[in-house]
Amino acid sequence: MTGRVSVAEIAADLGARAESFCRAYFAEGQRQGNYWQVGDTSGAAGRSLVIRLNAGDGRKPGGWTDYATGEFGDLIDLLHAKLGSRSLHETLLEAQHFLGNAPLPEKRTSKRKLKDDGAAETKRIASARKLFATGRPVFGTAAAAYLHRRALMRFGPALLFHPRVYLRGDDLDSNHPWHSPALLAKITDNQGNITGCARTYLDPTIGGIADLRNPKRILGQLHGYAIRFWAGSNLGDLIVGEGLENTLSVGTALPEFNLASCLTATHLGLFIPPSGIKRIWIARDNDVAGERAAQTLASNLGLSGIECRHLVPELGDFNEDLLAFGRVGLRNTLLAAMKG
Repeated sequence: MTGRVSVAEIAADLGARAESFCRAYFAEGQRQGNYWQVGDTSGAAGRSLVIRLNAGDGRKPGGWTDYATGEFGDLIDLLHAKLGSRSLHETLLEAQHFLGNAPLPEKRTSKRKLKDDGAAETKRIASARKLFATGRPVFGTAAAAYLHRRALMRFGPALLFHPRVYLRGDDLDSNHPWHSPALLAKITDNQGNITGCARTYLDPTIGGIADLRNPKRILGQLHGYAIRFWAGSNLGDLIVGEGLENTLSVGTALPEFNLASCLTATHLGLFIPPSGIKRIWIARDNDVAGERAAQTLASNLGLSGIECRHLVPELGDFNEDLLAFGRVGLRNTLLAAMKG
């Protein structure tokens, strides 16, 4: 391979060696038929992210979808997320090393692809802002019923409800409509700009999450950003959590704290805190993916001067703890852990 190779060609070469790629970078996963299943882009064990190993039905090998977040792409995208690379060039160098080829000169990294990717991302962010702007307050809606069912009492302007959010047809079967009510959550950067909108599709008949293959999806950009809930006190402290319900459970027990929900373990590890934060409490899930994400975040912030402390639930996640022990019980446990 020469320096004139394109990014698309590198992605195709990776796709041709998809199973070897998966075994090298996603060893915690396993093969299921024509797919490799793993937890998320960090490589944690699980089944939410699937990678196509061989061509079939007109689809190329190497394509992947994370059904927990709605993210998808080729193996270049996946490697970029796995490495947490700061630039496409770094990712391409790693890909070239894996393929056993000479490094790609920086001047040959596809400027057109970068431009196209930037335009697509801008379009997704604009769509996310438009969707969130059409939402309405959650009180008295199916979203409030769902949150109350999970014993969550910490709401805020970051949450809205929409009665009819579009669903892509290829994610449906004959029993599902083209639109569904959804809880909308605003993803923002540290300046308060909306970068994305998380959607949790709901089934009002049961007061819970809709029975869809992928009921939780993200539109826009999440990398480094979060859904934020401000209390106006303890400005130097911030609780950063994984899933929305997990984070809101901690916030229900500790209403005086500011919160940031990163939605997935992968993005918890990539979170970029706002200026002025002196201490971060990492409210992770009680599993391997959560532990790795918390360690990654603490490592990333190691030279920033921000103190990182871990909060770990007694059960699988903090919503399970909230439902099992109640708000007062969870509050007492969290405060005790914070003093320890």
